[in-house]
Amino acid sequence: MRNNKFFISTLILMCSGLITKILGFIIRIIYTRIVGEEAISLYTIVTPTYSLLITFATLALPLAISKLVAENKKRPQKILINSGFIIMLVNIAIILIVFLCGEYIAVNLLKEPRATKLIYAMALTIPFISISSILKGYFFGKQKMFPNALSNIIEQIIRIILIILIIPKLIEKSIIYAVIGLILMSIASETASIITFLCFAPKKFTIKKSDIKPDLGTFNDILSISVPTVSSRLVGNIGFFFEPILLTNILLYSGFSNNYILANYGAYNAYAISLLTLPSFFIMAICSSIVPEISKFYCHNNLTWVRKRFKQATILSFIIGLLFSLLIMAFRDSLLSLLYKTTTGSEFIKVLGPIFVLFYLEGPLTSTMQAIGKAKTSFAITFLGIVVKLSVMSLLSFAGLGIYALIYAEIINIIFVVSLNSIFIKKYLF
Repeated sequence: MRNNKFFISTLILMCSGLITKILGFIIRIIYTRIVGEEAISLYTIVTPTYSLLITFATLALPLAISKLVAENKKRPQKILINSGFIIMLVNIAIILIVFLCGEYIAVNLLKEPRATKLIYAMALTIPFISISSILKGYFFGKQKMFPNALSNIIEQIIRIILIILIIPKLIEKSIIYAVIGLILMSIASETASIITFLCFAPKKFTIKKSDIKPDLGTFNDILSISVPTVSSRLVGNIGFFFEPILLTNILLYSGFSNNYILANYGAYNAYAISLLTLPSFFIMAICSSIVPEISKFYCHNNLTWVRKRFKQATILSFIIGLLFSLLIMAFRDSLLSLLYKTTTGSEFIKVLGPIFVLFYLEGPLTSTMQAIGKAKTSFAITFLGIVVKLSVMSLLSFAGLGIYALIYAEIINIIFVVSLNSIFIKKYLF
């Protein structure tokens, strides 16, 4: 029964992830062909900022909610409502900060004044993404994967429809309007996701007065999980945020042009990394399934099942990563040409491809650490990995390696993080 529930949950998420990823590629293909490489590069340069904002805004609450609901120690209604209070305060603070600092980030840090409006647009999407993430955490905790699967698919379908209908009109005005349009589409897609989740709410999901009242104990339970977890993610996203800033400024100092940096950084993220992380939806499905399972078994001191789930997740992730990495490396030019109508980024894939087999192990390793209550250790590993990556990238950038400074730094980071996580998992579980 335990095996069936785990594999059914994983299978549902994998199938929905496959459909979502296919739809995502259709979105990228349509959008890229409508707006061109310059708009894609412009969007890519602000993506790290967007990732950082979303990480701050959601505060790792989906994982905290999933863990608390799975442990069934408190009423889910109380967990959700108290999570809502936290997310509302955080979102208000973030939106205010963005509108105060957005222009400075774009002009002084990213060296791209056109990014100012894009950063403002990103702030407007945050509340919708946050509410959707809370509901996702609830259904993950209940191990009901179909609502999550359906909501992801509906989100992508709405984005495709809006891109086809709206983007051609926006691109006639300017590239900036087209990129802003893509960002603001998240409001419509996340709203659809929220509605989908509400349609699957249990009929007996009654809210009492005691649930609505802010509860300090529940706040502490939520934050004790979310804060260490989000700290780890924040370090990763802060590193990602500083990545284009450091790279741009050092390469400009070293004599590379702004056009070279924008074009190559865009190719690296939008084409090479996008293609190499193609199977990531499989890994995310595995991780989403094992967190509530391992958390529940570990809570009951059932280490046998904890180890079993960890081994299953790791082996499955390795096999998927190996197969996809080999296929992507072998047919990289054909895939890039088919999907993006370009072979830009092919050489980056050739260098990065072999090491991405290890990259796919990061997900189950990190998720297991968080599920067994070792989020602080996971945070420390992530922090050290980011320091190593940015340091190596900076040194190699000064050495005149151009965009390859980032590529080699990424390789070192993957090896470092996977190795350290493996050492600590062995210490805690075996």
